[in-house]
Amino acid sequence: MNKNHLAMRLKELRNQKGMSQEVLADISGLSLRTIQRIENGETNPTGESLKRLSNALNVNPDELIDWAIKDDKRYLTFLNLSALTFLFFPILGILLPFILWSSKKGKIKNINKLGKDLINFEITWTLILFFIPFLMFLFTKIGLLESLTLSIIFTIIGIM
Repeated sequence: MNKNHLAMRLKELRNQKGMSQEVLADISGLSLRTIQRIENGETNPTGESLKRLSNALNVNPDELIDWAIKDDKRYLTFLNLSALTFLFFPILGILLPFILWSSKKGKIKNINKLGKDLINFEITWTLILFFIPFLMFLFTKIGLLESLTLSIIFTIIGIM
């Protein structure tokens, strides 16, 4: 944990919340001098101090420590490949990428755009697979029951 990054992040969050160092010290139960030392990068907070600061700022402790956006191309590749679960069960092609994306959202470079695009693509194709049998019903002579059956089969199996 880099002292300067933590100090900058603490100061940034405190200013975003509109708090002075005195108010943060009162809410967190830490001394004003401790807050000043942490913000000046003179010391690292202990686990208890970090927990108190994160509670006072209403943030997750990870947001105080792990604030640098990383460039992890392996995770982005894994996120893309997770969409292939669509081949097993179409809803998995939406759920798994969503879970992977939301767990690292804002922590990896370019993951927000990639995650949104990927989930949008998966939702679109799932809906298309669901509605093709209904369109077949409208424009061909198959019955409503057959159309509904095909729709369910296409959606569950994911094969057209």
